[in-house]
Amino acid sequence: MSLPGSRILPSPALAPERVITALRQVVTPHISDNLGRHIGARGLTRYNRSGKLVGCALTVKCRPGDNLYIYKALTLLQPGHVLVIDAQGDTSNAAIGELIKLYALQRGCAGFVIDGAIRDVSAFADTPCYARGVVHCGPYKTGPGEINVPVSIGGMIVSPGDLVVGDEDGLVAFPQAVADEVIQAAARHADHEAAVMAEIASGNPRQSWIEAPLKKFGLLEDAL
Repeated sequence: MSLPGSRILPSPALAPERVITALRQVVTPHISDNLGRHIGARGLTRYNRSGKLVGCALTVKCRPGDNLYIYKALTLLQPGHVLVIDAQGDTSNAAIGELIKLYALQRGCAGFVIDGAIRDVSAFADTPCYARGVVHCGPYKTGPGEINVPVSIGGMIVSPGDLVVGDEDGLVAFPQAVADEVIQAAARHADHEAAVMAEIASGNPRQSWIEAPLKKFGLLEDAL
């Protein structure tokens, strides 16, 4: 086995299609609210103007400014993979651009997450893509790197095979093993918010969803 720093490990199995289909209907706030309100990537920008990102992580860890192991990861892509790249936050050189995007899409890639920079930014307008920045400078191709190891993306740990969901509010990832539980919790959360919206629409100035936390901390009387 190779030592950490130069490993290429097998990809875990992809999630069942029923899970992917269900997650397409779930917004990221309803996921993160049920993951302790602190799980999720921060500091990345969504570069696509439409479309939702849902898929399973194929992870890559690169040396800053280098994309040799991204090239290798392209040959391992299966339909439904999200290419999740830990470029260590470097924005001096782009990790991917339009050519990689086109090839990856041909192989069924569901989208891209890069804790680093991209280039050819306009090419990602209709392709799910989250990155830390944009730069015109291309990458070097000398390595080293790792594939299918846990990576850090905007402060969020993503493991190979994790489910990745991204929309206009941001990006979250979690293990496949808890997918059903997350989907059910998100559905309950959506029902709760629908009830709150109905209460707001009633026009009643006294709202239970406002009063509950105020009462908990002894602030309700002052608020009325």
